[in-house]
Amino acid sequence: MSVATQPGTAPSPAASHHHPALIALTVGAIGVVFGDIGTSPLYAFREALAQSAGDGIDASEILGVLSLALWTLTLVVTVKYVSFLMRADNQGEGGVLALTALARRALGMRSRIALLLGAAGAALFYGDAIITPALSVLSAVEGLRTIPGMQDVFHEGTIRFLTIVILVALFMIQRRGTASVSALFGPVCIFWFLVIGALGIWHIADEPSIFRVINPWYGIAFMRDHGVIGLFVLGAVFLTVTGAEALTADMGHFGPVPIRLAWFLLVFPALMLNYLGQGAFALNALEAAQAQGVVFKNADWFFLMAPDTLRPFLVILATLATIIASQAVITGAYSLTQQAIQLGLLPRLRIRNTSARHAGQIYLPAINWLLLAGVLLLVVQFKNSSAMAAAYGIAVTGTMLITTCLAYIVVRHSWHWSRARSALVVAPFLALDTIFFGANILRVIEGGWVPLVVAAFIGLMIYTWVRGRGIVRAFEQRQAIPLVDLAAALSKRPPERVEGTAVFLTANAESAPGALLHNLKHNKVLHSQNLIVTIRTRDRPTVSEDERIESRRIDDNFSVVVLHYGFMESPDIPAALGFGGATGLIANPMRTSFFIGRNTLKPTAEEGMPLWQDRIFMFLQRNASDPTDFLKIPPGKVLELGEQVTV
Repeated sequence: MSVATQPGTAPSPAASHHHPALIALTVGAIGVVFGDIGTSPLYAFREALAQSAGDGIDASEILGVLSLALWTLTLVVTVKYVSFLMRADNQGEGGVLALTALARRALGMRSRIALLLGAAGAALFYGDAIITPALSVLSAVEGLRTIPGMQDVFHEGTIRFLTIVILVALFMIQRRGTASVSALFGPVCIFWFLVIGALGIWHIADEPSIFRVINPWYGIAFMRDHGVIGLFVLGAVFLTVTGAEALTADMGHFGPVPIRLAWFLLVFPALMLNYLGQGAFALNALEAAQAQGVVFKNADWFFLMAPDTLRPFLVILATLATIIASQAVITGAYSLTQQAIQLGLLPRLRIRNTSARHAGQIYLPAINWLLLAGVLLLVVQFKNSSAMAAAYGIAVTGTMLITTCLAYIVVRHSWHWSRARSALVVAPFLALDTIFFGANILRVIEGGWVPLVVAAFIGLMIYTWVRGRGIVRAFEQRQAIPLVDLAAALSKRPPERVEGTAVFLTANAESAPGALLHNLKHNKVLHSQNLIVTIRTRDRPTVSEDERIESRRIDDNFSVVVLHYGFMESPDIPAALGFGGATGLIANPMRTSFFIGRNTLKPTAEEGMPLWQDRIFMFLQRNASDPTDFLKIPPGKVLELGEQVTV
């Protein structure tokens, strides 16, 4: 699963009605949107079959698992995401936080439930972002052991070492950006899907009757006959659709038409053919084992489908495909974090643009290194992809369940569907997600605890930050003086005046900023021009330049300026104010000073949050990005003033 991955790798979706642009967008979508789900054949069928292998594997189990896999792909991706959820967009943007913003706007004052769902979905995504690179790359490198004569050379320790080297290199290059190589993502992934589709067709010829699994009865009969084991298998079958969230998350970059074209014309057929081929290959191997009187064992069916001479090339291609899938998830983590910061769920973090041409290509050092640490810990702890696969499903199914709940809010309150119609459409998807989530919960002990622990940690950070900021805001409001009252008082008893412009940044433009009051109290001066500037994040991805600035004049001393940004944009205060421009609000940057309130936090157990939570909030506050960096203010122009706040 990815969220808002690789922006700028293709032309604007707005141009998708032109054939060349549509082709370019479709190619770009194949490389970015479908990287994760496209590498699922490496391990999904193998792991699902392994769950039913306790007392041996027979033909009915192969057919039942395969039928469940194909129908999971069809119902979850084609029906739920492509046919329904891709219509629930926020001005072209999708993904869990885009849906959250849309749901909050629809609910108005009752938006707390939408915020809680969005925060939970974001928290679960970070678990997914750690597991995807570890599992996918490790699965690809494990293919080296299927090369004849290489079993003793590439033992488990060597496989782990090579995986770690690849992953460290991948995270190390993030700071340089991927603009120079992202153009290759689409062609490489197109070749990947063509290859896995061709492998499937080749082995379908071994057992043409494999097409009977299109009948869902094989899957239903499997679940009926296997009881609890069937639920474990269903949890593993869900691995076939990991990455489906990217279909909605990347709509803003490619548009729905290219994504749908890529899915129906290439990705869906290639995946179906490959899974059918793996099933036919396994059936053929079962018949051969029974004929020879030997025990049939589960195997790495994906790589074994390739001829011995071509297998090394398949391993290389699979490794490239998993690197691309990992890159999409890593970039998605950057984008999701940026959205969470803008929505006030996380503290400011340092954000760097990695491309001069594409503003959306960003890099967050803190997130990058935290992800790398988590990925390496998983590789070392779980040692192989089979052990790690148990940890994967919970994060993805949890996020999908939350997405479906948010979709209900959108169709009910934003599309204004009736309660009956909303329930009729959403309830089947909710039931499907709940079944898969329940099946994956059974695997908590095997490794499913990993995404839950990660999500709980991120959720605690979000909750602490939101609650702590609420306490600080409440304190500031208690100390606040209405700006119009201050302006009236100063007009009667004017202080000393100095030349230049003072920009006071505040969260509440109706009250006098604390930095302004401290400046008057301690310095006893007022600049000739004073701008009270506040930033408001809108419940939409972007805001046009025409809507960026909203200003009003209080009197000759003060003007209130409200800067509007979308939740996918990074604030740039000097640029928005026309810093140094002839038509901007600030004419002379040399005589401009920026004043920012910076309060000192004091922990206490008697009020506010518990003492342990105070410590977490203070840690987040201390390690937040400097506002001058986050808001792109020249550092030599900033003065910070504040007071002590008890949290």
